[in-house]
Amino acid sequence: MGALLPGLPALAQDSAATADDASSPLPAERFTRPALETDEGGLWGMMDREETRLRRSPFVVRDPELSKYLQDLVCRLAGDHCPDIRVHVVRTPLFNASMAPNGMMQVWTGLLLRAENEAQLAAILGHEIGHYLERHTLERLRDMRSRAAFAQFMGMFGVVGAIGQLGALAGAFAFSREHETRADRLGMRLMKRAGYDGQQAAQVWDNLLGELKITGGRDVGKRSPMMATHPPVETRRDDLLKLAGDASGSTGAAEYQQAISRHRFGWLQDEIRRGQFEESLVLFNRLLARNAQDSQALYARGEVYRLRAGKGDLQDSLNDLTRVTAFEQPPAEAFRALGLVQKQRTNAASAAQAFEKYLAAAPEAADAGLIKNYIAELKP
Repeated sequence: MGALLPGLPALAQDSAATADDASSPLPAERFTRPALETDEGGLWGMMDREETRLRRSPFVVRDPELSKYLQDLVCRLAGDHCPDIRVHVVRTPLFNASMAPNGMMQVWTGLLLRAENEAQLAAILGHEIGHYLERHTLERLRDMRSRAAFAQFMGMFGVVGAIGQLGALAGAFAFSREHETRADRLGMRLMKRAGYDGQQAAQVWDNLLGELKITGGRDVGKRSPMMATHPPVETRRDDLLKLAGDASGSTGAAEYQQAISRHRFGWLQDEIRRGQFEESLVLFNRLLARNAQDSQALYARGEVYRLRAGKGDLQDSLNDLTRVTAFEQPPAEAFRALGLVQKQRTNAASAAQAFEKYLAAAPEAADAGLIKNYIAELKP
């Protein structure tokens, strides 16, 4: 299991594991439930109770099709261990995947928003499954001597508590260099066995690091809680590429985008509400570099410019929102945002027109009453 926000593939210093490992057997048979009176059995019992709580959480995304898609992906990676792993999608706009010893896996929507294809997601989940198969969580727990450290570990499985304690939890549950190396090697084997392009593991690292550097500087990997559980070594990308070998294998880009399509716009809005505008702009710019006609990402970037409202931001927002509202099927929210920009620029007629288009596209919007008041104020 990765500590908070580390689902990212970790450094592998020993790059001897390559595609040749893909046909070798997995390192362990399926795990049997340990006796309750043992330390491990007690831990499993606690994780079972946490999983019961998680299933009732309002943060859980309850979409059978998305759950089946992710479960099938995990099964392709985990092989015979598939029946023992249960995937829970948690709606929070941070990059995280984690796995408990009893087979409970959490995947956060901030990760799903940032992954560009199945191969990138497989790299992250394969790394977490590697920790699970190697039983690294149990080894780490045996090293914990204090109640405080154990309480921090338990807190990792509660979304609200975890978000509030990123740095402390990451430091408390950092895997060793050896653990990360072994999980990297095994995760790459699982990924390539499933037929994915292993080089995507390095790409997802580059993408996330690009977001963090915009506010944390070039050495953010040495200081960020998001990276605290993984060795901050400059050659990480090269090591992952050595593990991957050539670029053979699929990426599954179209399949992945289809699987998340029903939720993607909501996740983009969650990212906007996160309030880390500089990081969000790196993400949205990357999405638009991949597809300049991505109306959702274009709206999101325009809205972030509007909310940040720094020097030149309102003009940049106006440019993006004007462009996206000219698309054939723009998000209704783009008209609302455009109206707010024009209102702020004291362009009453254009603001009223945009607000009217918003209400026409979303007549049952929660803020319809407020928007109607704006229109009444703007019209002579």
